[in-house]
Parts: sequence; structure tokens; C-alpha cells
Amino acid sequence: MKDARIDRRLFLRGIGGVTAGVAAATTLSACGTGTSRSVAGSGGKGKTVVVRDSGGSYGAALQKAIYTPFTQETGIQVKVLNLDNAPLLAQIKQGRPQCDLINDSMMSFSKYAAEDALEALDRDRLKGLKSAKIPEAQTTDHAIGHSFYGQCIAYRTDAFDGKKPQSWADFFDTKAFKGGRAMCSPDGDLPELEFALLADGVPMDKLYPLDVDRAFKVLTRLRGDIKKFWDSGPVPGVLLSRQEVTMSTVWDGRIADLQKQGVPVERQLNGIRRQFSGYAIAKGATNADNAYRLMDFALRPESQAALAKAFPSNPSSPLAYAKLTEDERNALAGAPKYYDKGFDTDIDWWLKNESAVTKRWLEWARG
Repeated sequence: MKDARIDRRLFLRGIGGVTAGVAAATTLSACGTGTSRSVAGSGGKGKTVVVRDSGGSYGAALQKAIYTPFTQETGIQVKVLNLDNAPLLAQIKQGRPQCDLINDSMMSFSKYAAEDALEALDRDRLKGLKSAKIPEAQTTDHAIGHSFYGQCIAYRTDAFDGKKPQSWADFFDTKAFKGGRAMCSPDGDLPELEFALLADGVPMDKLYPLDVDRAFKVLTRLRGDIKKFWDSGPVPGVLLSRQEVTMSTVWDGRIADLQKQGVPVERQLNGIRRQFSGYAIAKGATNADNAYRLMDFALRPESQAALAKAFPSNPSSPLAYAKLTEDERNALAGAPKYYDKGFDTDIDWWLKNESAVTKRWLEWARG
């Protein structure tokens, strides 16, 4: 299974070589067209839309919750492209995109937009956008956010004599909360500078622009207790299961799986860092009209709720949560009762600073 977050990270690292790699990308795209998962016999002959997603269990959930119901309602066949971002961007720059609608991170879409690779959105063609009440911060000229994932604290409930960590300050306090820690490496996601600053008393609404020097000073205090820098989603669960660490940063959707396996773990959502994914239309899309229709369908609160039932994604529409049961709703970090506990990643700051911060992080981790 390919993880959408890893895919985003590879894209952000590799996008600079797109122009030089156009010829290679053309070859790659020929074998990366994905598999059509359209519904046979549902009518709408000649009516097609091609959507790019990252496949795996997420792709299966999209098929169940979004693509199949969309075809049943409209007769438009949905074909799926599983293709990495760099070759997809190269196709668009050549004027021959193989997909119409793109499902990716909002941070990646900022890169696409800078390369003039996305259509400017006509919001009047997204009839349900306003009624879905998607946060304004997740609606740009070229993309609309449909869901988010978050990074938060996972901890063993049997590790601290009944005490429960309440904040990032507790994560960094190995005297009161003993045991090893695990944190994410830049191969897994953005460096976790925000968590160090929150631990040092910086308010969530004052995080950006990040004080990089201060963050690394705080990280250095914990360095000797960090047993592992993880680079993929399953690793924190493995470390917690084996009791190699008592706390780890983690993608919030992983906690429920660990609990189902009987691992005594819980999450702490105070200070969760949110990163949004969204939809955008490829520049020069062949089926732009159908891409608008699929995007509009996917942004409906009921569609977002259906996806949340099939995959641990957090809807961007606050109205989607009312369409879930109480248990389903409270399992999600985006539930109204939790939302104010977290903050949105400032992707503009990270786009400007990720390269320099990553270089410094790698030097710090080796030291």
C-alpha cells in the first residue's frame, strides 16, 4: 500500500527536477495509468472522468464512498490513475494530462499552482461548496480541501502509573513521564518543530513564523531519549507495541487500529497538527466539466461522511460530522469537540523553509 503522506513527501522533494525529467516521465506514465474501477453497466456511455488518487486502502475507500455512488447518480464513469506527482506534473506541462481531477495534499497543490499546472476554479460550478461550510483557509483559487490528517501524541496507558500526558510539554518531560520517545523524520512528514515550540510555551496561534533556533534547542533537550525517528505510518505502533517507547508522535488515524489489536494505547489531541488534502483540476483536463461534477459530489457533507466511515479521514466540512454516529464522530480528530485542540499547518511557511529546516534537522539528528 502506498501512503498518501509519503507520496506527498516524495513529490515535494522531487518536483524540482520535473523539467529535466519530462522524457522519463512520459515513459513512466505509460505504465502508471492505474486501473479503471468504474461501475459497469450504469449508463452514461462516453461520459468519463479520470481522477488521480494514491491507491491502496485509501483508494478502495474512495471507490466505495465516492466513485461508485457518483456513477450511480450521474452515469459518469470514474477511471482511476495511480501515478506519482512528478511524472503527472510533467504530463500537464507537456499539455497532455492523463487525469482530469487530482486528489492530493493542499501543500502539493501550492507547488502545482506555482507551475501553472492547475485550472483556476470557477466556484459557481461547485454548487455545494458554500453549503458545506468548508473553512475558508482550505479554499484557494485552484484547490478545495476535503479532509485532513493530523499528527498527535500516542502513549501507552500502562506506562505512567495512571497519569495521562496532557500536552506536548508532557511529551518532552521524561522525568514525570518516563520512557523512550519516537518522533518523525523528514522522510515521513514535515519536521516536528511546532511540537517543540508548544512544549516550550508558545501558544498555538503564535507558532508561525516558527522560531527555528528555539525549536531546535527544545528538541536537543529530548534528543537522548528519542529511540527512533520513524519514516512510515506503522512504525510508531510497532515501537509502542514492543514497549520500546512509551510515547510517540503518530498520524491520528493509526490509533484505532492499534487499539483493535489490543495494544494499550491512547491518543492525546491537544496540539494536534492538521494537514489538509483536497481536489484540483489539471490544467488542460479533457473532461473538465465532469471533473467539476465529481469534485462537487465529493465535497458534499454526506459524501465526506461516507468516506470517513470507510477510512480514518477527517472531513473538512463541519456538517459531515452530524451525519455520523456519536461513536464514529468521536473517533475522528476533526470532531467538533476536538477541533479547537489543534492547529492548521502553515503551508506557505513550510514551502519557503522546508529545505533549509530539513537540512538542519538531518545535521541535528546525526549529532
